[in-house]
Amino acid sequence: MQTEARVGGGGQIALNSSHGGVVVDGGPAHEFVAQQKRALQRQQSQIGTVSQLLAGGIAGAVSKTCTAPLARLTILFQVQGMHSDIVTLRKASIWHEASRIVREEGFRAFWKGNLVTIAHRLPYSSISFYAFERYKNLLQNILGMENHREHIGADVFIRLLGGGLAGITAASATYPLDLVRTRLAAQTNVIYYRGIWHALRTIPREEGVFGLYKGLGATLLGVGPNLAISFSVYESLRCHWKSQRPNDSTVLVSLACGSLSGIASSTVTFPLDLVRRRMQLEGAGGRARVYNTGLFGTFGYIIRTEGIRGLYRGILPEYFKVVPSIGIVFMTYEKMKQILSDIPANGSFR
Repeated sequence: MQTEARVGGGGQIALNSSHGGVVVDGGPAHEFVAQQKRALQRQQSQIGTVSQLLAGGIAGAVSKTCTAPLARLTILFQVQGMHSDIVTLRKASIWHEASRIVREEGFRAFWKGNLVTIAHRLPYSSISFYAFERYKNLLQNILGMENHREHIGADVFIRLLGGGLAGITAASATYPLDLVRTRLAAQTNVIYYRGIWHALRTIPREEGVFGLYKGLGATLLGVGPNLAISFSVYESLRCHWKSQRPNDSTVLVSLACGSLSGIASSTVTFPLDLVRRRMQLEGAGGRARVYNTGLFGTFGYIIRTEGIRGLYRGILPEYFKVVPSIGIVFMTYEKMKQILSDIPANGSFR
């Protein structure tokens, strides 16, 4: 499950998976609620909700575009075992695959599927943002906490559960675009899908409507673990860092802790992401199915034929992508927030 940064007001960063949103801001537990209120007030005074979504969408698009070559390498490695022999798999390396792309497909091929990734960002962010607020309010009503925000533990629980539910909702609603992105990025010399709209028309016609949702189970199964690992690792590292070096820059701490928690989350949930990618490619372009035993049967098949290492094909470019991705998102978001806050009221998005 690929992890990225979701930046928030006050210089804080919250982590979220690209397919299972985590909309929970960081901060020491005993200051959590107070920091949330202060950050929200500062952010709302600077830019409105629509502008927040716009800034976040642009930041995500810039980050995805800058790291697209590594993202495509990750996908190509993840799906190699489906139709490749053992000799080919043993020769696989980042340099070897990158050289093949340049030689056979051209330099622009590193960005195959990036347009649909960008198209996926805004609806995903919007749905996640909106659903989180609705789920949070619903859970507060159910637990009778509308006027009792001082319960820090319960507030954290509500944000975690609300973030998980929002991630599931956003991932389900936008999943066809994610599947199309995988199929476009996985195409090498033979071009079967000519673009986003061609793929969205072709897949339902050849595989049925449910063909657009292949691998969704693996995505939804990874939301909980990804959320728990990202949040707990980020919180633990940040609290420990602040206790040892309280004068360090908040931005530096957030970037470092966000990167490490992203690596930890990717390591644990990467097998699910790999299985998801392979299930998304089942039957693509008229090819015969490789896995016919469901999610857990696919895990077993990969382990039997490729070993445990087969579940981690592509993990290195995924690691290399984490730090620049978080840094680019953070810097772009802050710059966009500054630009949007400077727009006069009669021309703003508020």
